[in-house]
Amino acid sequence: MNSLQNSLLIVGGLTLVGVVLYNIWTARQNSPRQAAPDLSGAGLDQGLDASLAERKGPQDPSFLEDAIDILPTPEKKPPLDALIDVIAAIEVDAQVSGDAALAALPATRRVGTKPFAVEGLNDTTGEWEMPVAGRRYHAFQAGVQLANRVGPLNEIEYSEFVIKAQAFADSVGGAPEFPEMLEEVARARELDQFASAHDAQLSFTVCATSAAWSPGYIQQHAARLGFVAGVIPGRMVLAAAVQGLPPILSLSFDTQAAMADDPALSAIREFTLSLDVPQVPREEQAFARLREAARILGKEMDGVITDGAGHALSESDLNAIALDLEQLYDALDQRELSAGSPQARRLFS
Repeated sequence: MNSLQNSLLIVGGLTLVGVVLYNIWTARQNSPRQAAPDLSGAGLDQGLDASLAERKGPQDPSFLEDAIDILPTPEKKPPLDALIDVIAAIEVDAQVSGDAALAALPATRRVGTKPFAVEGLNDTTGEWEMPVAGRRYHAFQAGVQLANRVGPLNEIEYSEFVIKAQAFADSVGGAPEFPEMLEEVARARELDQFASAHDAQLSFTVCATSAAWSPGYIQQHAARLGFVAGVIPGRMVLAAAVQGLPPILSLSFDTQAAMADDPALSAIREFTLSLDVPQVPREEQAFARLREAARILGKEMDGVITDGAGHALSESDLNAIALDLEQLYDALDQRELSAGSPQARRLFS
């Protein structure tokens, strides 16, 4: 074997080694980042609220009351409200037991796309409530919601409401008094127009700028900010302080990746942080939390914050959104539909 052949063999060997090393490097670069094995919490962020408080300064109020002093309790179902419901009064000749009222309720609690409800006037407390077995009532009222995110109550739905309410009244020996249909349908349309003009469901997308992420990597970083697993795979929530209330924020990524046989091999290049503005009280400062969560996660995970169209969001963009939201909150307050109130949660659903 001459020197030329030896040289070619050496060059070929070096080229082969280079290709192998490049492939190994490329595979490592393209493989999704994995969650750290140490989940003890040592050295992790103290949570989203602590980060916000640190950025705002020690003299600013906290974004949350001390969670230790708050015991989550189930929320009482909100009563019918003339602000967002059509209400028909039902007079009865004699007291009606809660058992009889429950038996008289229709099989479904919806009229078309709108919630339908019946309440009884409790003889003991003097308050309206959903009928309860063992109690007695001397008056009832039936109601249907004027509007929701599906649209306003229409004439067909109003007619169905009348049929259901009349059937209940007949069963308990009552006489209903219905509002005028055209007036209520017009009121529903006006309320729907207001709601459509003052609805806001914000979302930021955090996109990977280098290596992709595994589901566990995303979950670990989100958990540091207080997010917990939701019911749907690939969804996490920043829960409200009171049980039964909508989450303050939600985080979602590819459901199929979360359900894969080996999620660690799933490569995710983006996830979404969302805020349903009318569902969360203003005092929770949910947009500030959304903004801060996106900032922290983007920084720690090598990601960039974008809108739904993939355009990067600057600080000035975020400041403009914050100002618009303050005006929206004011408009909801003036209409007595403050964000996070039972009426707003029902209307914007």
